[in-house]
Amino acid sequence: MTLEKARQLLEVHAGFGGYYNAHGAKLVLAEVAREHGQAAADALIRELELERIFGIKPGS
Repeated sequence: MTLEKARQLLEVHAGFGGYYNAHGAKLVLAEVAREHGQAAADALIRELELERIFGIKPGS
């Protein structure tokens, strides 16, 4: 998955919020971390404010 595609998916999940979308966002971030490294996943968490929206912390 490209980082741009991951960003698009995460924006959709963040827009809806909620438990199921948090789980979906975590799955996308796991795929990003596997393919591009944890630093890329952490950058997306910060950029899209996923800690505020879902409580997903960088490095987790």
